[in-house]
Amino acid sequence: MLWSLIVGAIIGAIAGSITKKSGSMNLLTKTIAGLLGSVIGQSLLGERGPHLAGMAIIPSIIGAIILILGVSYFRRDR
Repeated sequence: MLWSLIVGAIIGAIAGSITKKSGSMNLLTKTIAGLLGSVIGQSLLGERGPHLAGMAIIPSIIGAIILILGVSYFRRDR
């Protein structure tokens, strides 16, 4: 479980830096984005590519990017 949290934080940090939204994200937010992004990405793209802590890395990063962009879009409209 700890390993999954660490990998989720890394995935969230990578996705945040790709989207240029990581400045407004703390460690908890990056971890949540990585874990939820992993679920989204693997649901949409399957479990292709290398795995780490039970998460497919590439689909997880893509899912986290989708999640971060979606959340930032709706937060901006408020």
